[in-house]
Amino acid sequence: MFFLGESLEFPPVENANAEGLLAVGGDLSSARLLLAYENGIFPWFNEDSLILWWSPDPRMVLFPKDVKISKSMRKVLKSASFRLTKNHCFERVLDQCANIKREGQQGTWITKEMKHAYVALHKKGFAQSYEVWEGDNLVGGLYGIDLGHVFCGESMFSTADNASKFAFIELVRELDRKNYKLIDCQLYTEHLASLGAIEIPRTDFIEILREKQR
Repeated sequence: MFFLGESLEFPPVENANAEGLLAVGGDLSSARLLLAYENGIFPWFNEDSLILWWSPDPRMVLFPKDVKISKSMRKVLKSASFRLTKNHCFERVLDQCANIKREGQQGTWITKEMKHAYVALHKKGFAQSYEVWEGDNLVGGLYGIDLGHVFCGESMFSTADNASKFAFIELVRELDRKNYKLIDCQLYTEHLASLGAIEIPRTDFIEILREKQR
């Protein structure tokens, strides 16, 4: 297992174990987080744990043009049920994602340390939030890291039916208009698969990440 020190570096992602765990330790500075995302690595750990850094293989991604929208969801999108805003209340979205109850999950990986780190990235313009409103009530949303050609989704929440799907689909539509390569969904879930996300080899994912650097 690779233990990170103070130097700003990560081992090659090929060194990750079968579960995708790559390294332990380090910090959540904006510079380290951006270096991580630019190289296909993300932090994921519990409150009482050391910082854990992951780079799973395969990687769950969504190519914007491949998004699947059900007939019922198309009706929701055409209706005036929801209203979407962007970066209107980033910290509220972060708190909701941390506090929402999820089946089979105890606690949250969005620790106080993580919140401070992503708020700092938001102030620098890299972390983005999308908010869904029903009247004046915040009922859904998501947040992630915007690398300019790839959007790294981190978490989403919903307190009303279809609210998080609404945010996700509107995000995908925006990124498609801007010719983004893909949305990084990190790990497989049936929910993401139903929306068109697929697993691809990590090598392919890293290659797409590096396209911006050329």
